[in-house]
Amino acid sequence: MTQTERTKTTDAAPAAAPEEASDAVRTPPTDGPSAQCAPTPSAAFDALYTRHAPDLTRQAIVLTGHPRLSQEAVERSFQMAWQRWPDMAVDPDPAGRVRAMVHEYALSPWHRMRPGLRTAQRPSPQAPAPPPAAPAERALREAVLALPAPYRRVLLLHDGLGLELSETAAEVEASTPATAGRLLRARQALAERVPWLGLAGESPVRQREILRERLSGLARALPVAPPAAGVVRSGSERTVSRMTQGAFGLTALIAVATAFTLVQEAGTLPTRPEAGPPAASSAASSAAAEAKAPRKQHGGQARTQQAKADGPAKRKVVWAGHLAPEAR
Repeated sequence: MTQTERTKTTDAAPAAAPEEASDAVRTPPTDGPSAQCAPTPSAAFDALYTRHAPDLTRQAIVLTGHPRLSQEAVERSFQMAWQRWPDMAVDPDPAGRVRAMVHEYALSPWHRMRPGLRTAQRPSPQAPAPPPAAPAERALREAVLALPAPYRRVLLLHDGLGLELSETAAEVEASTPATAGRLLRARQALAERVPWLGLAGESPVRQREILRERLSGLARALPVAPPAAGVVRSGSERTVSRMTQGAFGLTALIAVATAFTLVQEAGTLPTRPEAGPPAASSAASSAAAEAKAPRKQHGGQARTQQAKADGPAKRKVVWAGHLAPEAR
């Protein structure tokens, strides 16, 4: 290679380097981790729902004994989760957050006032009837449902699901001593009502093991058929749409009512002053002037009469002083 060719090659190399670098910047790698697309919000929600909806439905049935109410609690809770999905997606424990909403909705006391609650106990395709249970399972189920609602929830979270006492207290929004007291009373009640469980005389650790096995078996025996995740998402979107339309309608109704009230008030205002009140005021002022005039006249006459009455007496006194002899 001659000296001239070496010079041409050296001059051409730096000119090609920037073009190669720009191509490397413009073209991202196709086989690295960054090339993998993140799941869409709907796909992430569907995965969360498909994984946890059946178990949450069984937990709600254990807490309430109503399959359809439990299914409703799960659907409503996941609909709320989809409405708040930007916040739920970054939550460290979205399943625990949905579980708390399911339990609170299922154990809400206002369900007792619902007229169709007994009708909701009938089986349906979404909430099939449980199979005939053994006498032992039936007795355990009735004993759990006989507990107060806060006791049931603490027992299910701590003994059934294996949460720690502090985690259970945080989820039920109670202090740790109060949560421990509810758990102790729930275990004592079950030991008295279902003696064949063998809870009496056992340590707290052994009682937790027994109850976890029994409650897990009780939940697994419950058949559930939750709807598809897409149905829940579409129901949530329809709910948001209805709420938005209702808010706009209420705002329009308030605006129309306000405008109508203002128009009515403007129609009742007088357009020109009436002649009656000024005449009445002038008559009153003239009457007051006439009432004052006699008082001045009477006062002058009184002073004149008093002066006439006092004049001769004073003069008599003076003349009497002049007529009296001086004492020398």
